[in-house]
Amino acid sequence: MKYLTRTIWILSLVSLFTDIASEMLYPVMPIYLKSIGFTVVLIGVLEGLAEATAGLSKGYFGKLSDEKGKRVPFIRIGYGLSAISKPLMAVFIYPLWVFFARTLDRLGKGIRTGARDALLSDESTPETKGRIFGFHRSLDTVGAAIGPLFALLFLYFYPNQYKTLFFIAFIPGLLAIVLTFLIKEKPSIQKSSHNKVSFFSFINYVKTSNNTYKKIIAGLLFFTLFNSSDVFLLLKIKEAGLNDTWVIGTYIFYNMVYALASYPLGIIADRLGLKKIFVFGLLMFSIVYFGFAFNTKFTIFLGLFVVYGIYAAATEGISKAWITNVSPKGETATAIGAYTAFQSVFTMLASSLAGLLWYNFGATVALLTTAITSLITVIYFIFVVKPKTV
Repeated sequence: MKYLTRTIWILSLVSLFTDIASEMLYPVMPIYLKSIGFTVVLIGVLEGLAEATAGLSKGYFGKLSDEKGKRVPFIRIGYGLSAISKPLMAVFIYPLWVFFARTLDRLGKGIRTGARDALLSDESTPETKGRIFGFHRSLDTVGAAIGPLFALLFLYFYPNQYKTLFFIAFIPGLLAIVLTFLIKEKPSIQKSSHNKVSFFSFINYVKTSNNTYKKIIAGLLFFTLFNSSDVFLLLKIKEAGLNDTWVIGTYIFYNMVYALASYPLGIIADRLGLKKIFVFGLLMFSIVYFGFAFNTKFTIFLGLFVVYGIYAAATEGISKAWITNVSPKGETATAIGAYTAFQSVFTMLASSLAGLLWYNFGATVALLTTAITSLITVIYFIFVVKPKTV
């Protein structure tokens, strides 16, 4: 366990507290938004636009982090903005204000993501990337289980008090900010550059990157284009007749599976290969969406959320570990930032597309579209992308 350094522990705890704050709100977000007049289509646009804002900033700030040879300042500022955004969501209920607060939260994520993941990569080796990123995802997702659990208990005693939750969420967010000041900057392999970084410089990086990197992100982005927000799965079980308590409880259960599976699957990925576990995760995803398209029984939904947790554990951290393994050491923040930049733009399109399909043709068509395209992605990764390490 020597590979779990002090920095990895702190970063993982920071993510844990941040996710307690964020995930305390995530499962109630669609319910809250509908209560203040948002339609399903508008919810999809909000989530997509917020993710697109985060994504474009991920590309820029990832590149900037590499150019400056610094990680910690981006991590501190990013987590700080996300913490502040939580209470702002409840100040006013006007759509534009909600868009602003939600976008501020995602901007914080955009600022910190590339630098944080690059620091995780710097603290590991190609042989331990899977378990390091898996461990980080595990603690991150423990927070994602604790947050909704608190929300569930709070709403049980104080029904419909959604606004109060947004103010409470600031507390763990503040703890995360404090922890970031315990992170020490790791000596950079390159000196700070005074080169001006344009906002869309990450696009040029993709053009000049190695072929393996290009093939990996091409497959990931195709998958993203048809992988809508988890909000739609929550709306599906809500439509099946479950009350708010069961919706949140099911989401907690999913995150518990995700948290428990991330670290073990990371270890297995280091032994068997990152690509094999990632493809396995995509197959699990296909099963989930085919199941959601036709199922109406709660017990089956519960089983599908177990599979969904395994999918997340096998892909979220693994994909980033894979990307950093095929990227030069001094460009990891840019590589992660460029991928997540395009990913967030595609997420905006995916959430909007899913919302429109759901609204016009129903849930079954929207879910089946995602299931079928995920199988196409599996075929692509099996036959087109070859494992490689820089």
